[in-house]
Amino acid sequence: MNTIKELKSRNEIAEAFPVVKQLRTHLDERTYLDLVIDAQDNDNYKMFALYENNRITAIVGFKPMITLYYGRFVWVCDLVTDSENRSKGYGEKLLAYVHQWAKDNHYECVALSSGLQRKDAHRFYENKMNYDKISYVFKHPLK
Repeated sequence: MNTIKELKSRNEIAEAFPVVKQLRTHLDERTYLDLVIDAQDNDNYKMFALYENNRITAIVGFKPMITLYYGRFVWVCDLVTDSENRSKGYGEKLLAYVHQWAKDNHYECVALSSGLQRKDAHRFYENKMNYDKISYVFKHPLK
């Protein structure tokens, strides 16, 4: 049996690091903790874990937003399933959870971006979760 739980305490967030690190390989644990806590305190970021037999198997991080383009929507910032547990439906369960959370809180849609190299993830979003590919995301570093 699996359960989904919001991660709020520093210890809960730290427990998720080994799974998140599989997606965000550039982060060390201290930077990760600082960023998650700062985002929770200042940007309404929410992090949920899917537990299977009391072990974290997948993580989703998202934040509710409002823009002129999307209106009221939820932006999925992070979605990762532990490498040992992929293709077992955990990502689908977490993303469905986000969809329901968004509906329950009166948001109009859920959006995300995915790296160009992540072809398997794109198939998952488009074919399994019925997401539309609607734009490119551009980034300009300021350093």
